[in-house]
Amino acid sequence: MASPALAGDGYRLWLRYPPAAAHWRSTEAPRLRVIVARSRSPTVNAASDELGQGFAALLGRTLPRSHEIIDGTVLLGTPQTSKVIAALRLPLGGLGDEGFILRSTSYSDKRIIVVAANGERGLLYGSFALLREAQQGRSLAGLDLRQKPASPLRMLNHWDNLDGFVERGYAGRSLWRWAELPGQIDPRLIDYARANASVGINATVLTNVNADATVLTPDYLRKVAAIAGALRPWGMRTFLTARFSAPIDIGGLPTADPTDPRVRRWWKAKAGEIYRIIPDFGGFLVKANSEGQPGPGDYGRSHAEGANMLADALAPHGGTLLWRAFVYQADPGSDRARQAFDEFKPLDGRFRRNVILQAKNGPIDFQPREPFHPLFGQMPATRLALEVQATKEYLGFSTHLAYLGPMWAETLHARTEHGDRGPNVADSLTAMAAVANTGDDRNWTGSDFDQANWYAFGRLAWDHALSPRAVAEEWTRQTWSHDPAVVSQIVGMMMRSREAVVDYMTPLGLHHLMASGHHHGPGPWVDDLPRADWNPTYFHRADERGIGFDRTASGSNAISQYRTGVARCFARRDCVPDEHLLWFHRVGWDERMQSGRTLWEELLSRYERGVQSVGDMRGEWAALDKKLDPERHQAVSAKLAQQEKEARWWRDASIAYWQFVSRRPLPPEVTPPPHDLATYRAIRLRNVPGDPE
Repeated sequence: MASPALAGDGYRLWLRYPPAAAHWRSTEAPRLRVIVARSRSPTVNAASDELGQGFAALLGRTLPRSHEIIDGTVLLGTPQTSKVIAALRLPLGGLGDEGFILRSTSYSDKRIIVVAANGERGLLYGSFALLREAQQGRSLAGLDLRQKPASPLRMLNHWDNLDGFVERGYAGRSLWRWAELPGQIDPRLIDYARANASVGINATVLTNVNADATVLTPDYLRKVAAIAGALRPWGMRTFLTARFSAPIDIGGLPTADPTDPRVRRWWKAKAGEIYRIIPDFGGFLVKANSEGQPGPGDYGRSHAEGANMLADALAPHGGTLLWRAFVYQADPGSDRARQAFDEFKPLDGRFRRNVILQAKNGPIDFQPREPFHPLFGQMPATRLALEVQATKEYLGFSTHLAYLGPMWAETLHARTEHGDRGPNVADSLTAMAAVANTGDDRNWTGSDFDQANWYAFGRLAWDHALSPRAVAEEWTRQTWSHDPAVVSQIVGMMMRSREAVVDYMTPLGLHHLMASGHHHGPGPWVDDLPRADWNPTYFHRADERGIGFDRTASGSNAISQYRTGVARCFARRDCVPDEHLLWFHRVGWDERMQSGRTLWEELLSRYERGVQSVGDMRGEWAALDKKLDPERHQAVSAKLAQQEKEARWWRDASIAYWQFVSRRPLPPEVTPPPHDLATYRAIRLRNVPGDPE
């Protein structure tokens, strides 16, 4: 049976600190005696308190604070705050303010563990790293770690509206209780900040990219300041989305033209007002000239002109401007996938140095699988951020188990030039951002397993080279159990889960097949939406002859946006991976695949494999019922049952439609869908969580 310490409702996330007796070497416990940290800094005190609480739970006894170095001391400090750390001459050069060293060493014949850094945020991250090592059951006797973050900016983007609704949110309402601010701080904000600090997330954008200028008014800025104050001790800077038309909406100006001197003065004054209220304000995130949002294009100006105007307003205060590259025009032309590159590539080198261009992992829209965005590797004179989506808008919401670590690593490790040793996407990054999956649900993310995506984002943003499996193992030990058999089973499920979703939703490079508006459930037949590129039929182009979007030179030539070696591979059927085949190629139903099967047979087998994978996960999870706490085990069991039902819905509806379009019979071994196509097309979902409509 599960230890009572592991029971719970999911609120404590991966910061559970279960007693060490079951998984930590017994020789470790007597060695830890006291914690030494001399500081008036709220951040260092937060780190020291976390170590005290964490080790008290792990060891079953309190580690008091002290100013005396004795055997078993855990010492936090910088060379400036600790004579001991200065005397140890640790290699802190090059670690910046956020890097740290963990080392088990000796000082004056006393064995100590050192958490050393150049700055207070490094001490915070190092303290959480030390507790993570202990929670993994690793010996601290020979500890010697030196780390710094791969990306300077590691942030969550909250698509939260001022009314509390979370667009594409599947875990309840917004964490920001605006009506109670600034006078009342929800303690949950502290727990949110603490969880982010534990995985190295150092910034958050509070508001929806479909922005409301009201948040920039004085009353709301005081509320934002209260949130910023709660997050600050945990190393987090606060950002807001800026509506480009704010000078009109709340400023009384007749224009928002970025070249108009009145507009430029208004934004500079607004930035000054914000920084007087929030001195460490991070800056703005902007969605402009996309999906109806206002932008510089409304005045015939470029994205660079719009971004630079805002960047100039922020620059005197050290602020950063993140400008989203998710744009597409009213007329998609030959291929919507081309549009962001076509608009931004000519602007390389024309953005201010405090501008970061934020591009999604793929060129369409957070699909279950996309090739990497062609802007990565093609904008050498522009600072870039990778935007991913922790909230699973296109991967089954919080209902479907889909661990996204492999998905994000797939993008980070993608070679922007063909070959095993070429540069990869990670090499081009200044920042990583994730559309947050948190809400006011008790377990934060709507599903216990969706917590893993929050955790994995932070860990991969900190260290791009981490393996998704290693991250899954860390999270599982901290969240569920240290039983090796349980860890192996859960991690195995996680590592297969995203591929299962791809198989039963969008196999072989198909994309954007979801139902209209809410994007939940299949809709490959949809062809009546007002924009051509909102219709799944635009993307799959299936008919009796074949299926797939031709992005080679004979089609839209979107492959030309990639570097030469990558483009050549994507253009060749014998080089492009099957996983991206129908993204780049139109293929006949009877053409042979690498497996030897026809495309029709391969497509059917992928749908079958996806559904089978979910069934296997249900069985494996059921077998753990005696080894996990019953409340969370039952909650996950219910989610998996719903996922299997919906995976079958995806499989059956998709096969019914493809069979109708292709006019091909099903092989004898394939079970026909239980209903006709008309039945699946008639399904309508209402009041779907997170649906802005």
